[in-house]
Amino acid sequence: MKHTEALLKAEKFQQKMEKIAQNDYWRPQYHIAAPANWINDPNGFCFYKGEYHLFYQYHPYSSQWGPMHWGHVASKDLADWEHRPIALAPTDEYDKDGCFSGSAIEKDGNLYLLYTGHVDLDNSNGGNDRIETQCLAVSHDGLCFDKVENNPVIKSLPENLNIKTEHFRDPKVWKHGDWYYTVVGVQTKEKSGQVVVYKSQDLINWEFLNIMATSSVKENLGFMWECPNFAEVNGHEALILSPQGVKPEGNKFLNLHQSGYFLGKMDYQTGIFHRDSKFDLLDYGFDFYAPQIMQDEKNNRCLMIAWLDMWESNMPEQENHWAGMMSIPRVLEVKDNMIYSKPIEELSKLYKLKIHHEQVIDDVISFDDVNGDCYKLDIDFDLKNAQGFALKLRVSATEETVISYDKDTKKFKLNRDKSGCGVNGEREVYIEPVGEKMNLQIFSDRSSLEIFINDGQHVLSSRIYPSKEAKGIVFIPNGNIKTNVDFYEI
Repeated sequence: MKHTEALLKAEKFQQKMEKIAQNDYWRPQYHIAAPANWINDPNGFCFYKGEYHLFYQYHPYSSQWGPMHWGHVASKDLADWEHRPIALAPTDEYDKDGCFSGSAIEKDGNLYLLYTGHVDLDNSNGGNDRIETQCLAVSHDGLCFDKVENNPVIKSLPENLNIKTEHFRDPKVWKHGDWYYTVVGVQTKEKSGQVVVYKSQDLINWEFLNIMATSSVKENLGFMWECPNFAEVNGHEALILSPQGVKPEGNKFLNLHQSGYFLGKMDYQTGIFHRDSKFDLLDYGFDFYAPQIMQDEKNNRCLMIAWLDMWESNMPEQENHWAGMMSIPRVLEVKDNMIYSKPIEELSKLYKLKIHHEQVIDDVISFDDVNGDCYKLDIDFDLKNAQGFALKLRVSATEETVISYDKDTKKFKLNRDKSGCGVNGEREVYIEPVGEKMNLQIFSDRSSLEIFINDGQHVLSSRIYPSKEAKGIVFIPNGNIKTNVDFYEI
């Protein structure tokens, strides 16, 4: 089937399923989701011809994972997103079983998508054999994409490397000087994670530069590094990646797979990224994977969007013909040798109503005008005369999602044991108050929560599936707490 025909077929089926999926209560109101059916990794996050573009891994024919297409949305302001036609479909010999993750870049007024072509081989012998190559598509208008004749543009790895050739995916492209670079995730023959880097002057002809970063089997850094990103963050350089198979360390790394970063320095002569920090998480919640960054040259900042879900997690919305959503866009900053992740200011364009309360609380309290399912809640807690607090969100007679903090243990916890259909568990992060004070920015959207602590020092994100009635917000102080509460409907 020709590419154009495959795209039209997918669009037609999507429109049919959209009528069903749009009626589901759990559909996000201000987060990116596909019109219907399955999505995962964000791809191709970029700015092109006056708009921000985001693509995503998409299976238009089912709410289960399947042969990957690329869905597409665009926005002028990062707040209001519009659906655009499906951009890629798996139709060629080199990508017939999936147009896997990748990235985007502008060159000579055109928009290029660099992605992984995935082909499954005969696995009747119980193996997991596949061919993964890096492929290119181009658009002159940011709407219609044609695969280039030279595909795949990166066919294979050098033979002398200690790398399993069937794991070679998720190219992230950027430009430095006169050269284009792409980092690609791989796996060593001993099953540890690596990333390799290639360079090109025209996006078509690529030469292998080096193994950019690697882990040893002695390090707890997983068996495969997916979705690598090279990021420049307010004068610092970072390698962002999603390692599979990191083992839990106490109450850390409890998700099936992780997403985090190393700070360091890229040597463009050798192609080696010299990491000078330990691997740390970008989000300590339940649902956050495959983040992709873009360098927003328009506003001189580094932006990030991630898949607000986790592999093999329960997704009750699948019964309603959709699955998965994206995080809100976040701004990355390096402070105190760590990455802070903050919600973008542009989201304020979506705020409909502001409620303000300022008072000392010493007993359980809720405010009549502070409740809902789509909102931003901005709270300052003064803990000088308190041991900590709990805050119950999305509360009904039988449901609640609880966040809490204790000054003795310095542990901030998110518990979703009573968060509704299909989910449970607890996540935590160690954090110090700033001068006895703590700020929370909480974004709620029907079936998700994103909690930013102390201006993005740490973040905990989660899918939750409460009923329509679960709209209460309850403050529970442990001591006397001076609070400053701003509540915005979205």
